[in-house]
Amino acid sequence: MKQHFMMFAAYNQWANGRLYDAAADLGENELGRDVGAAFGSMLGTLNHLLAVDRVWMKRFTGEGDAPSNTAAILYHALPALRLAREAEDRRVVDWVTGMGDKALAGRFSYMTVDMRTVSQRLSPALSHFFNHQTHHRGQAHMVLGRPSVPLDLALFQRSEEGRAYA
Repeated sequence: MKQHFMMFAAYNQWANGRLYDAAADLGENELGRDVGAAFGSMLGTLNHLLAVDRVWMKRFTGEGDAPSNTAAILYHALPALRLAREAEDRRVVDWVTGMGDKALAGRFSYMTVDMRTVSQRLSPALSHFFNHQTHHRGQAHMVLGRPSVPLDLALFQRSEEGRAYA
């Protein structure tokens, strides 16, 4: 399982980089324009992804800043948001890489945003964590409004960064 989650951590880092490259082509008005996506705009969607990753990483590790609102706009400008995204992606990769099989097979407990205590196995929670990113990257891809950068897992596995996971 560890290799599986290491692949998804590396894939997320790769896909997020490609998505941010594509988003950088948008003007400031386009980045913030509400297009009816779940979190309104490209900027809203990218902020949501970072906010939720911080919430989950705080749950997983007990460390780091986590917003109380998963729709929070943490950064109003793409360059600062990208730096924060890159740092969070490195944090995820490092955490998963350092994880042992015992931890992956174990359970953890956390408080939900609506203040309920949940205890569950770590591996299914990690699957949700990575799936959540893929889901919202798909929405961000739609927000680009034009043929965009491919983000397929198979393409990552064929790339230099992902070849080790193929």
